[in-house]
Amino acid sequence: MTWTLPSADVEIEAPQPRYALPFRPRVLPILRWPYVVVGAGAAGAAAALTAAAEGVEVLVLDKSPCGDSNTRWAQGGIAAAVSPEDSVELHGRDTREVGCGLCEPEVVERVVAEGPETIRWLEGMGVSFDQGSRRPEPLTREGGHSLSRVLSAGGDATGLAIHRALTGRLRGDPRITVRSDLRVLDLLTVEGACLGCLCLEERGGLLLVLAGTTVLATGATGQLFRETTNPVGATGDGLGIAFRAGAVLADLEFVQFHPTTLYIAGAARVLISEALRGAGARLVDRHGRPVMEGVHEDLDLAPRDIVSRAILDRMVEIDDTNVYLDASRVSGVQERFPRIARMCASFGIDISKDPIPVRPGAHYMIGGIRTDLDGRTDLPGLLACGEAAATGLHGANRLASNSLLEALVLGRAAGRLAGERPEPPEPGLLKGVDDDPEHWREAAAPEDLPLNFDDMLYSLKSLMWRQAGLVREGWQLKDALSKVEFWQRVLRSRPSPTAAYLDLASLLQAGLLVCASALWRRESRGTHFRRDFPGSEPAWLRHSRIRRPE
Repeated sequence: MTWTLPSADVEIEAPQPRYALPFRPRVLPILRWPYVVVGAGAAGAAAALTAAAEGVEVLVLDKSPCGDSNTRWAQGGIAAAVSPEDSVELHGRDTREVGCGLCEPEVVERVVAEGPETIRWLEGMGVSFDQGSRRPEPLTREGGHSLSRVLSAGGDATGLAIHRALTGRLRGDPRITVRSDLRVLDLLTVEGACLGCLCLEERGGLLLVLAGTTVLATGATGQLFRETTNPVGATGDGLGIAFRAGAVLADLEFVQFHPTTLYIAGAARVLISEALRGAGARLVDRHGRPVMEGVHEDLDLAPRDIVSRAILDRMVEIDDTNVYLDASRVSGVQERFPRIARMCASFGIDISKDPIPVRPGAHYMIGGIRTDLDGRTDLPGLLACGEAAATGLHGANRLASNSLLEALVLGRAAGRLAGERPEPPEPGLLKGVDDDPEHWREAAAPEDLPLNFDDMLYSLKSLMWRQAGLVREGWQLKDALSKVEFWQRVLRSRPSPTAAYLDLASLLQAGLLVCASALWRRESRGTHFRRDFPGSEPAWLRHSRIRRPE
C-alpha cells in the first residue's frame, strides 16, 4: 500500500458471519475465467476494456440488466485540467484543499496528471464532449474548483454519454462476456488469497466462478439513506463482499451528501446538477433570502458539505421541508440543461422562472475497500476500483466531478494488471474454502414468522438519515449501531436466496460499518460532522481502517 498518512483500527464487537448465504462449494457448478469484473459502471467498464486490450478474456458480472449505475445518472461532468489557464498542479491543489488534510498526495498527483489523457481516451471510445470542435461550449465551474475545468456531454447528460459509449464497447468486444443473470454474493478465499466468487443465478441456484483476478467495481451505497440521489441498485454490495472476505476497508465515516436533490413528496429523489449553480443559479428559502450569504466566501459554490449543512440549518430555522434553487437568471437555462428542464417540467416546474424545491441527499461514498494506486487490495487476487474503493484521492470530502475521473484512471490501472495472474485457480483448491454452514442451522427461525424486508429496509434508511446523516452525535451513533446489529441477527435467522434479502443484507452491513467508523472519529472533518465534537483536530489526521474480526 502507498498510503502515507497513519491509519487506526475501528473495533466491531458483534460477530460477523463469513458468508451472506449458506453453501457447500463441493457440490456447486464451476466457471473458470482469467479476469472477472463485478460491476459495469465507468470503473468496471474501464477495467474490463483495458484488460481485453491486453489480450485477456474477461467476464463482467452486472446485477443491473439496464446498467442502472451512478455513472449513467451523473449529470455534472468530469474534471480535467485541459484549458490553457489550468494545470494539473491547480487541479491537485483544489482536490487536496477540499479533502481537508486526508488526501493521499501520490494518488492525487497521478489521477489529476492523467486527466487530459483520459479525456482523449473517452473521445476515442466515442464520447463527444460539448467542449470540442463541434460544440465549443465553455468549461463549467463547480463547487470547490478555483476555476472552470469540468467537461460535459449533452449538457447535463455526461454520465449517460459515457455509459452508452463504454457499454457499446463492452458489448462489442469479442474478448468480453457480460452477464446480468449472476449476482455475486461473496468471495472465495484460501489462506488469505482470493480465488473468485460465489454467485446466485436468476432461478435461485448457486455457482462458483474461479478467477485469476477478481475486480470489485460494485459502485455506490446511497440506498442506505432515506434521501439519496443514487439508483435503487446502489446497495453497497462490494463493501459487504470484501468485508466478509477479510479485506481492509477505510474511511467509511465519510459519506458525501449532494446539496440539491429535487424534493417533491412522493416522487423519486433526483439530482439537480451542481453545474446549474456554476452557471449562476442561487439557493434561496421560501422568503427569497439567499441560503449561502454569510456562510462561505464562495457562496453557492462552496464545498458540498458546507452547502448541505447550510441548507439543513435553514430548513430547521424556518421549519420547512426544503429550500429552493432559483435558476431564473441563468441565460438559456433550458437549452443548457435539457435533462433537468424535462424532468422538472414533468412536475409542472418551468426552471426558467419557477424555483426548484431541493434538499440534500446521500450522493457519494468516499470510503470503501482500501487499495493502492493500481487497485490492489490486501488480498492477493482481489482488486477494487470506482466508488467501491478507497484510494485516498478524496480525503474527507470529494471535489465535484472528480469521481468519474478517478473511476476511469484507476479502473484502467486495474485493467493493466490483468496479466499478473493470467490463469484461474484449479478446482482442487476449493478444498481449502471454509464454508461452515452449521451456524445457519442454529439460527433457523419458525416458518410461520416471516420477515417484512421492505419494512426493515425503510426503518434502516430512516434511522441512518436521522442518526448517521449530515449531522451526527455519539449517543445517536451508538443507538443506531445497536439497532443495526440487532436487525442483522434477525435477518440472518431467515436466509433467503432473493434479491430483496441480499439488498437488505448488504445495506445492513454497510450501515454497521458506517456507524462504527463515524463513532470512532471524534472530530468534525469534511463530510463527517459531529455535533458533540464540532472542531477538527490535528490528532485525527489519520484514516480509519476496519476489517472483519476473526
